[in-house]
Amino acid sequence: MITDLLTILLVIFVALLFWQQRRQSEQAHRHIHRYCQRMELQLLSIARGRHAMIKTEHGWRWVTHYWFEFSATGHDHYTGQAQLSGLKLKAIETPVHAMPSQ
Repeated sequence: MITDLLTILLVIFVALLFWQQRRQSEQAHRHIHRYCQRMELQLLSIARGRHAMIKTEHGWRWVTHYWFEFSATGHDHYTGQAQLSGLKLKAIETPVHAMPSQ
């Protein structure tokens, strides 16, 4: 009986973790898409990278890294990185790239 309860709680916990990861991935996609629009870049793809625990002034935070590919001119290809802590964007980093022609 107690093992059934623990199994149900474990399944619920795993489902909640999956749901939270999906929410974070969708939020990362929105942030990266807006960034590329603002910088006039063509977004090619987004992939979830690694997870890390980092210490900040507010304590330990769970940070997820997302990699994205973009093009500035349509003929080139670059890889950038976005970091999210929970659902909040911490940083977006892109390498030096050609500026889109106006």
